[in-house]
Amino acid sequence: MKILVGDLTFVILNITCYIISFKRQTLRRTLKMSYLKLLRRCAEAIREKVLPLIGTVEAAKVLGRGAGGDLTKEIDLRAEETLIKKITDAELSCTILSEERGIIKIGSSPENLYLVCDPLDGTTNAVHGIPFIATSIALARRPLLSQIEAAIVMDVVHNIVYAAERGKGAYKNDERIFPSRETDLEDSVIGVDINTYKASNHQLHQKITRLLTVNKHPRYFGANALQLCYVADGTIDAFVDVRGKMRVLDMAAAYLIVKEAGALITAPDGKNLEAEFTPQQRISLVAAGNSELHEKILRLIRD
Repeated sequence: MKILVGDLTFVILNITCYIISFKRQTLRRTLKMSYLKLLRRCAEAIREKVLPLIGTVEAAKVLGRGAGGDLTKEIDLRAEETLIKKITDAELSCTILSEERGIIKIGSSPENLYLVCDPLDGTTNAVHGIPFIATSIALARRPLLSQIEAAIVMDVVHNIVYAAERGKGAYKNDERIFPSRETDLEDSVIGVDINTYKASNHQLHQKITRLLTVNKHPRYFGANALQLCYVADGTIDAFVDVRGKMRVLDMAAAYLIVKEAGALITAPDGKNLEAEFTPQQRISLVAAGNSELHEKILRLIRD
């Protein structure tokens, strides 16, 4: 009889542990789904706010200089204010890290969740009416690239949504995406950020020149988060930025999307990217659709 009671106790304990574990997993899945829905609603609200401003004189009005160091335009501020209002209305307790206002703490426990964003990626394009503009939003448990749990990048003009959550793959308008298998360095389409590039920097000049000399199809579109998503879905084969000027806030959401799609994204020396989320933090990176092309690019740009 004692053995039966002991066995029954053991069974009850195992069932209890299973129920607790199941509830925790279900809660985590529910939270992630809710996060993605919230990020999408934020992106949609930003799109609605900025679309009428694209290409207008009002959009270009300079209001000052943001926490990230760049000039703040009217269209930037409108996008950021829209995001902050959506998060506040949703009563999400978090720390928002953004280009214009920097660090914004909301709710009673803002240290438990970090919302990392560039509400308007491609401001110059937006001001001039060039239709390559994005909003980029990621959520992380800690203020590090490696801790991102969910991400959204929206093509504002064409209403295309790239989304990912950790361990679940990457999607474009709810369809699974995969990167390019192109391995030919000469014929591949490679995004190269040459914005504010100074040829007087001899070392940087050499790296970019070596790449541009070999590759026949370099491209730069002016919104890095969206161009990185083009690597994720195979529209382009790779993206390179060796200037040391890309803000972590700008690429955080695209970082998870690229990785979840199955592409590679590293530092120019091939090491894993890791960076803390601050408005001033800047990095260099190389993203490619497959390991063979990635390694060819790394060999070419190494010192």
